[in-house]
Amino acid sequence: DVQLQAYGGGSVQTGGYLTLSCEVSGFPFDEYAIGWFRQAPGKEREGVSCIGGTGASTFYADSVKGRFTFSSNSARKTAHLQMHSLKSEDTAVYYCAVRAMPQATSWYVCTHASGMDYWGKGTLVTVSS
Repeated sequence: DVQLQAYGGGSVQTGGYLTLSCEVSGFPFDEYAIGWFRQAPGKEREGVSCIGGTGASTFYADSVKGRFTFSSNSARKTAHLQMHSLKSEDTAVYYCAVRAMPQATSWYVCTHASGMDYWGKGTLVTVSS
């Protein structure tokens, strides 16, 4: 069975940093996309950073460019989202998700959250102003 576990959330002050991690197991595909999504209270879920099916590219939402870094091993079994210069707007529940779509680009993955096949439970990040 496919299992995803995201962890690392917590409370930090504005300008601080935090690293989220995701572990994937049981996904029976050699190539797949993986991404980080978040949902703040009263807002729709949005793609934060994603890696395409081939692992050749990484997409970052405009709101986090230059502040967040998505890293993963070659098999994308582990992934980390390093978040720096955190803002109150970053407060949200963050989710790790995977999609069995090798041909998907990183941009496509992050802009089509409903297409993700499996989701982790999410981890809460709270940034105080």
